[in-house]
Amino acid sequence: MDLLERKGAIQKGHFLLSSGRHCDTYLQTAKILQFPKLTKKLAREIAENYPKVDVVVSPALGGIILGFAVAEALGCRMIFTERENGKMQLRRGFNLRKDERVLVVEDVVTTGKSIKEVLDIVKEKKANLVGIATLIDRGDQKVFSEAPTSLIKLSIKSHVPQQCRFCKDETPLVAPGSRQKA
Repeated sequence: MDLLERKGAIQKGHFLLSSGRHCDTYLQTAKILQFPKLTKKLAREIAENYPKVDVVVSPALGGIILGFAVAEALGCRMIFTERENGKMQLRRGFNLRKDERVLVVEDVVTTGKSIKEVLDIVKEKKANLVGIATLIDRGDQKVFSEAPTSLIKLSIKSHVPQQCRFCKDETPLVAPGSRQKA
């Protein structure tokens, strides 16, 4: 928490999350991941939990920097998924081979929607999931059964817009994420 606060990664206000939910606390991991030495240190901490990985897969955009650093620490390949026409998929010639050992890496998990979409691709390609790793687990609801290994676990409540107290107060909504529904 100290690191997040020192780097300005914890922001307070009225935020629209990538999931479409609202919250009063936003975690801007780019404030941490802009420092290569720090990113490499965090990536090594994640990598220690997964000694046998063939490929790291991260969802764009938030997971790419951390996923790359984790793959470097593991000495393996790294690819990322991205949305095309609203559907998460492998593009740019990326592919997963059958039985490849896959680690899914994301910066922040809230509802787990992006990770779930990546997991669907891993399953479709018949690759072997060795784990899910995140820098920060916000402690909100998840849509997948395997709990991620997270360096930081926080309990930050999020709400559907209809239950958001800031919406009721007409507090301006800020949408800092990369996948918006506004």
